[in-house]
Amino acid sequence: MKSLRMMAGTAGVALMGVGALLLMGVRDLADVLVWLGGAVVLHDVVIAPVVLLVGLLLVRGGVRGPVRGALLVAGALTTVALPVLLRPGRTANSSVLPLDYPRNWLIALVAVAMVTALRLVVRGFGRRRRRPGG
Repeated sequence: MKSLRMMAGTAGVALMGVGALLLMGVRDLADVLVWLGGAVVLHDVVIAPVVLLVGLLLVRGGVRGPVRGALLVAGALTTVALPVLLRPGRTANSSVLPLDYPRNWLIALVAVAMVTALRLVVRGFGRRRRRPGG
């Protein structure tokens, strides 16, 4: 178990190094840092509190964890999709944003919801099978 943690930590540090090297080639580093800071603030001020509050208020019992996980994934997907979701109108070059991003974002959210529901159903069947006399 300790070696697995060491490998994961080493991989994480290596990826941070790659990210730092990629940042060296950015022309306007201030814009990137503002974007990264905005992502942290959006997560810590909006996404995480909403997920915890919804999980606390609406969900009881053993399903709270998977629902919170699904909400976090949905929040992350929404954060990544915000630039193209909020982009007004068509661009002059049709190849810039060629896909239907709002539709694809909704499909991804539905997939997250379906995977979460499937996980809960499978977990429910597993619990029923383990009960004696059931």
